[in-house]
Amino acid sequence: MSKKLTKRSEDYSKWYNELVVKADLAENSGVRGMMVIKPYGYAIWEKVQAELDKKFKETGHQNAYFPLLIPKSYFSKEANHVEGFAKECAVVTHYRLKNDEDGSIIVDENAKLEEELIIRPTSETIIWDSYRKWIQSYRDLPLLINQWANVMRWEMRTRLFLRTAEFLWQEGHTAHATKAEALAEAQQMHNIYADFLENFMAIPVIKGEKTENERFGGALNTYTVEALMQDGKALQAGTSHFLGQNFAKAFDVKFTTNEGKQDYVWATSWGVTTRLIGALVMTHSDDFGLVLPPNLAPIQVVIVPIYRNEEQLNAITKVANEMVAEFRKRNISIKFDNRTTHKPGFKFAEYELKGVPLRIAIGPKDLEKRTVELARRDTLTKEFVNQDEIVTKVEDLLEVIQKSLLDKATKFRDEHITKVDTFEEFKEVLETKGGFISAHWDGRVETEKEIKNLTKATIRCIPLDAPEEDGKCVLTGKKSTRRVLFAKAY
Repeated sequence: MSKKLTKRSEDYSKWYNELVVKADLAENSGVRGMMVIKPYGYAIWEKVQAELDKKFKETGHQNAYFPLLIPKSYFSKEANHVEGFAKECAVVTHYRLKNDEDGSIIVDENAKLEEELIIRPTSETIIWDSYRKWIQSYRDLPLLINQWANVMRWEMRTRLFLRTAEFLWQEGHTAHATKAEALAEAQQMHNIYADFLENFMAIPVIKGEKTENERFGGALNTYTVEALMQDGKALQAGTSHFLGQNFAKAFDVKFTTNEGKQDYVWATSWGVTTRLIGALVMTHSDDFGLVLPPNLAPIQVVIVPIYRNEEQLNAITKVANEMVAEFRKRNISIKFDNRTTHKPGFKFAEYELKGVPLRIAIGPKDLEKRTVELARRDTLTKEFVNQDEIVTKVEDLLEVIQKSLLDKATKFRDEHITKVDTFEEFKEVLETKGGFISAHWDGRVETEKEIKNLTKATIRCIPLDAPEEDGKCVLTGKKSTRRVLFAKAY
């Protein structure tokens, strides 16, 4: 199979789809809209999981697991919640198959469920049913639970990682004694996501609040982190929701306060998904393949031997194995690719495509000079380094690459935030430049929907750091007190 990719400038969507498949991250499965995450792609997700799980536990959260199937009646208890997910729900109606007279397999109509079950699109309803049994007193609060799971949302238009019918995620669900505690929790997790994306994934984000129209179903407030991809489209990278007492009232989750009174608990939920891998691909990668931040690279360094005979390979192997041992002492992920079935040129192209941050090449002349050739994936530059200095050099360079990728993505993001004051400017920037458009909005849902209908751009967020500023709505001319960010989005 050819490893050459379509150029981003020619067809960004095709470039992305080809890259995800050719770099062995994922592939489409036999079920429409569902993907197989291959080992290399799953290794990236494992790094996401490990770092976030550490952050969650450091802030007092515990992991649990709740059922995949949710009784349909649970969804009807929170009206806004069911309205938000009804069109995406997959429903289990029967529990058995049987052979038809012609030998084909059909549903056994005698095995119809008494109550239909929903394959979870999110777990608030099933979790709050449990919380009703777990919470009686203020002594049981706060309850800080996270779940690593899969969910299903029956999407009609799908794309690997970015939007699939089934995806992996984490979903945090917490219960608190006061409104202030719940708000603080939602904001804390919002900040954790922003810090993780910027300092671990090297993806710069804008922190903000969703408009009422864009909030999570059943939430009183939704905090979001919005990233910008290289094609100028935004991507919602994570959300944290302040749910108020809506789910507590729907599932009758009360507690006895310190004063001996009965009250409903206050709630949050928050989550990120495997679409972060899609964001990673689209933020950093180029026409040659993946560009991975060292923090997330399954292989941070690869050593490729260049030799003509077995004697040379044996000599190179001895030096390479010594290097591997030293790298591993410093917790640097390294691979010595001593396959004899592929030539060095093939290996160079393969690791370039897979985004390995650093590549070391060692040949017979390098053994004589006690040097190695060190190549950076992000800049595609090479240099010769003394073998005695290579471990320290690599350790320092991995930090440089991590920072450099964040700086580059931040510069691109900042250059693609454009202030406009008229709707003509709005449309022109959207079509010619893309990115985030900073514009005044009159705060009306009708205006928000009309702009979306006319341009396909949505309000990505009301930035938390947006200053108060008198202005006029970009569409209606009505009074506005601060700007919001619009963009076309995934």
